[in-house]
Amino acid sequence: MQGTKLVVAVLVLAGLSFGIKQHVLKSKPIKYVRTEGSFQYLGKEDVKNALLPLVSVGFFDADMQAIQQAVGNLTWVESVTVKRVWPDAIDIKVREKKPYVRWRKNSLVDTKGQIIEPKSIEPFSSLLLVYGPDQQQVKVLEIMKGVKTALADKALELAEFSVNDRWAWKIKLTTGMEILLGRQEQLKNLQRFLKTLDALGQERVDAIAVVDLRYPNGYAVSWKPEAEPIDWKAIANPQSKTDG
Repeated sequence: MQGTKLVVAVLVLAGLSFGIKQHVLKSKPIKYVRTEGSFQYLGKEDVKNALLPLVSVGFFDADMQAIQQAVGNLTWVESVTVKRVWPDAIDIKVREKKPYVRWRKNSLVDTKGQIIEPKSIEPFSSLLLVYGPDQQQVKVLEIMKGVKTALADKALELAEFSVNDRWAWKIKLTTGMEILLGRQEQLKNLQRFLKTLDALGQERVDAIAVVDLRYPNGYAVSWKPEAEPIDWKAIANPQSKTDG
């Protein structure tokens, strides 16, 4: 009987000792919170304010999932990983979103199609401006990339790209030229127009204000006010001058 009591007493003491250790470990404060990443837009104060209420606890009491979610919800955070580092630190790795284009008036979109809502859009005024239907930014970006490639072949640069709710396109170049396209075969019609630019010549191309490509077999042109009159017969039949 005495031997049995002795065993029980030892187990009780061992359990008590384990409980004390657990309490000490849980109450051990977090001394270091290390944030790793290359930041251009993410503010240190924003990260600090998100973390402070979650790391003012014991080392084992800190909720890693809550920390990850709090940092991940910040405007400029693309992804975040969090881990404990014994005995008193937490390491946080953050990947920042990179703005790709302006989306509508006050938003941005990154290369993955994620919408970013910055405090101010002014610092990003040099980015290409894109308009599109709600929740369709990924599809619109894919279309825009094809347009940029087609324009680049003619040394033209895109400034604005719009897709309305009926999926008709409007393009604006850095030169100020606007190109209107319908809802069908837009890229094909654009490429057809671009093939005619060499025949027009650079001076005439620079004088174009608006090109309407919503015609099955051609296009309409509106010229800038200062543009000189165009001799279309000479363009259509360049040999006529020589023959005359």
